[in-house]
Amino acid sequence: ASDVYKRQVCVYAVGYFSHIEPGQSRLAGLMTLFAAAMLGIVWADHLIALFIAWELTSITSYLLIGNDDRNPRARAAALQAIFITGAGGLALLLGLIIIGQSAGTYRLSEMIESPPSGGAVAAALVCVLLGAFTKSAQAPYSSWLPGAMVAPTPISAYLHSATMVKAGVYLVARLSPIVASTGQWRLLVLVVGSATMLIGGLRAMRQRDLKLLLAYGTVSQLGFMMLLVGTGEYKIAQAGIVLLLAHGAFKATLFMLVGVIDHQVGTRHIRELHGFGDGWMPVKVMAVIGAASMAGLPPLLGFVAKEKAIDTYLEYGDFTGATATLVVIIAGSVLTFAYSARFVLGVFGAFGTSDHEVRSRSAAAPSAVFIAPAAVLTALTVVVGLFPALISELTKAALLSLDPDASPSTVKLWAGFNTAFAISLGIIATGTLLAVFRRPVARFQAACAQPLRALPSSGEVYGGTIRAIDWITRRVTRTVQSGSLPVYLLVILATVVVVPVIPMLAEFGDLPQWIENPIHLPIVAIIIASAIGAASVRRRIAAVVMLGAVGFAMAALYETQGAPDLALTQFAIETLGTVLFVLVLR
Repeated sequence: ASDVYKRQVCVYAVGYFSHIEPGQSRLAGLMTLFAAAMLGIVWADHLIALFIAWELTSITSYLLIGNDDRNPRARAAALQAIFITGAGGLALLLGLIIIGQSAGTYRLSEMIESPPSGGAVAAALVCVLLGAFTKSAQAPYSSWLPGAMVAPTPISAYLHSATMVKAGVYLVARLSPIVASTGQWRLLVLVVGSATMLIGGLRAMRQRDLKLLLAYGTVSQLGFMMLLVGTGEYKIAQAGIVLLLAHGAFKATLFMLVGVIDHQVGTRHIRELHGFGDGWMPVKVMAVIGAASMAGLPPLLGFVAKEKAIDTYLEYGDFTGATATLVVIIAGSVLTFAYSARFVLGVFGAFGTSDHEVRSRSAAAPSAVFIAPAAVLTALTVVVGLFPALISELTKAALLSLDPDASPSTVKLWAGFNTAFAISLGIIATGTLLAVFRRPVARFQAACAQPLRALPSSGEVYGGTIRAIDWITRRVTRTVQSGSLPVYLLVILATVVVVPVIPMLAEFGDLPQWIENPIHLPIVAIIIASAIGAASVRRRIAAVVMLGAVGFAMAALYETQGAPDLALTQFAIETLGTVLFVLVLR
């Protein structure tokens, strides 16, 4: 599926980049490298190989977002993305190492047969989830994804709708059959996924930039996927696989269409769109179909995914928190319908005002090559929605690769007049009301958000974190990089001495148990005192005497251990060395 999306995005990029500009060849190469890294994540069975591919996607995403390095917004967005996902990647590496060591294997296929357990594994899973949450823009790490929308639309359509942001979802899906009942895995996934789905949906309903609307919609849908693949129930996970395919199809389509509008009109702000002239009908039709699939309207693929999700939660959600999670899914689906309707109304110019220059009606219609990829994905959404059996075997194979003991079911368009269908009708009706009464709803949202404005936003938290790191770094650097050689030597020697002592004390426990001879205590005390004296006295001859004392005490230590030959050698060398030092210094 990723390969299908990549092919369409590459064709789309031909129309989007109609004028050759510096950096476009680099952009194409980076997108290909990113695709290879993403395939590495999917194919990897070894945890460390998976992590390497994981970090490659972060690096290539950073370069793709900041491709226009002359744009300060692009540079800032790229830095924010790699800072958040990179920090999560470090936590992920720690978690994977602990899990691999605890399981006795780093291969996921072997862990399924013998799942790891214990307190260390439970703590490691929190680190793994931190990596997955940052990668898939889960709350409170969602701010980097809307910021990444500064990148060209082909990048947004591929990386930030269909592939990279699904990496965290994929990792949770791979590990859930193994560790869903270990520690707080399921609780964390359900809480974070629920918060992400609702917050993303509410934020999407307030956006005026069509691309940002889709970005926050993506955040909401990523939370939805987490609720499906993170439970450890394979029936529910199959619904998550269907949603992953459906989301990639309709969201990539909608991103492409927004790119077409932005490219031809020069804006994607809903207040500056007043409808379109002749030749734009294909774009309008595809926008309606893509948004309808996102909203979960039949007979489209998005409806199949949402219906299966609700149905499986009703039938197999017998774990703690399943009912509350189902309520969140229903509420989130209502919000999804509402912001999907907002997208369509924005494209059709329902929000356009006379205060802005009317450009959309006179904009030239896009070429056939430009909109062909979106048309392919739109057709895929419709055809697979009408005939979901086309992807039934694909979803079964995917589910069995996640959980070999699973019993996949056939994907259907409609399961009959059941509870899930009644809930879907309620979602459509409630979402329609939110769309019709969008102005009162917007005022209500603004009133509810007013008390929260005193709290820092995720972007402000990110900015504050960066400033705090910068402040700490400057002060740490002033201390440890003072330009003083004695300070550098003190840090190095203290590390060399202290680090080995810690495990030694942990191993031997009480000090008296590893003292073989009481005479060692005064000898070691002389060695330590003389060494400190040699490093602290200011007169050179005194320092030489202190060094000699260290050497002679070492000779005494060798003697007490029954090594007189070594003691005599040490005594002779130390005597000669001390004499030479004194002569040279004189």
